[in-house]
Amino acid sequence: TEFCLFLQKDFMHLFYDKNIFSDFHVLNEEETRHCVKVLRLNIGDAVYLTDGMGNFYETHIVENHAKKAILKIVKKTENYGKRNFNLHIAIAPTKMNERFEWFVEKSVEIGIDEITPVICGNSERKIIKTERINRVAEAAMKQSYKAYHPQINEQINLEKFLKQNLNYKQKFIAHCSENDNKIYLGSVLEKQSSYLILIGPEGDFTENEIQMCKDAGFVEVSLGESRLRTETAGVVTCSIVSVVNSILL
Repeated sequence: TEFCLFLQKDFMHLFYDKNIFSDFHVLNEEETRHCVKVLRLNIGDAVYLTDGMGNFYETHIVENHAKKAILKIVKKTENYGKRNFNLHIAIAPTKMNERFEWFVEKSVEIGIDEITPVICGNSERKIIKTERINRVAEAAMKQSYKAYHPQINEQINLEKFLKQNLNYKQKFIAHCSENDNKIYLGSVLEKQSSYLILIGPEGDFTENEIQMCKDAGFVEVSLGESRLRTETAGVVTCSIVSVVNSILL
């Protein structure tokens, strides 16, 4: 769109606040500090704002005090960058927390709607700080100029997760166990659909967990011939879903 082309020409400073209610918006203290002290933006400078729910705002600074930057909204774009699919990845936390954060960062950049950390029998990390993960997702959203903040759920035991109302058109489990019945994820995805995809821990799902998922309606899939780390599998999954939904034919 014309708006997208304009943003690509000009370096864009994007700020986030889920509560945007009027034509004048006051940035919170943290965002104000970044705007005024780090970026050194001045009155009249153009900046952009999103509420993480698909609304994108073109604004300019009307007040730039050190603790209170005020923006005047001059244009609002709804459903900015809205995708034609919905992707939820339920993934086991990695042993090294920075690897899980890397997955969150890259999946948000590519495009994801919901992330659930699931605790499995072979999980080496069983505690995830949701607030920290939300901050990683927020930073990635702003860095990649997204207008949608993905939903980050609290960690949950796999068995309990499977008992929820998981109303998705397509549900898959990607695992490493040898199985001739597994098919490549990209070949079975229906375009413009809703997907829930399970990815296990470094030690993979147990055979019992795989069976539980199959009993819950999940289809076994492969992500390719390589054996992938958990966080890499998550990013590859995002990429496959994105590419399939980008193909016009």
